[in-house]
Amino acid sequence: MKVKNYCEIKAEPVVEVAGLTVRWLVSDCKQEPEFAMRLYELQPSAATTSHIHSCEHQVLVLSGQGKAVGEEFECLLREGDVIYVPPLERHSFFNVGDEVLRFLMAFPVARGHA
Repeated sequence: MKVKNYCEIKAEPVVEVAGLTVRWLVSDCKQEPEFAMRLYELQPSAATTSHIHSCEHQVLVLSGQGKAVGEEFECLLREGDVIYVPPLERHSFFNVGDEVLRFLMAFPVARGHA
């Protein structure tokens, strides 16, 4: 078992997306071979690029207000919302509020995630 506080993990800028940082909460593939978890912090008015992954992933909105845009849907996000993104579905996230949009993302390591 491992225990750590997320605040002790450095928030690193995501080079491809202005206003987005990531904390690699669970990421050591040698010790956690099944899943990884990241904490993303998206600044007001910032957005991720539209992208796809080879694996599914789940997202939990911790705070802030956002918008999720998929291939066939668009929905507003708020604290407590859970999003399932299937493999190979194009998607993006937008911060539509005045505060940082914080969300956790979990995904299977064995199938990869870029």
